[in-house]
Amino acid sequence: MNREVYKLNAEGKAPGRLATEISVLLQGKNKPDWAPHIDSGGFVEIENADKIKVTGNKMEDYKYYNHSGYPGGLRTRAMKELTKEEIIRHAVHKMLPKNRLRSPRIKRLKFIK
Repeated sequence: MNREVYKLNAEGKAPGRLATEISVLLQGKNKPDWAPHIDSGGFVEIENADKIKVTGNKMEDYKYYNHSGYPGGLRTRAMKELTKEEIIRHAVHKMLPKNRLRSPRIKRLKFIK
C-alpha cells in the first residue's frame, strides 16, 4: 500500500480541533474507499506543534489521569507539565477507535521541529 504524507501546521490551532483533523487523516476517512476494518490512512507530519493555542486556565486546571491498576496508583499531571507534542498525541490517541488498528495509526503521527 502506498501511503500519502500529509503536512499540517499547528500554529494558532486548538489541540482538540487539530486532533480531529489528524485522526481523520490517520484513519483514511478522507478517501472515497474508506472502510472501518482497513487501515488506509497516511502519514501525518505536524509542524509548529509548540505554537498551539490553549485558552483560559487550561494549562493549570486541566488534568491528565493515569492509573497503574494498583490501589492508590492514580497519577495526575497538569497540562503545563506535558510538552505540546504529548498534548496533541494524547488528544489524537483518545479520538482514534479503540481497536487493534489504533497503535499502528498513532505510530504514523510525526512531529517536525
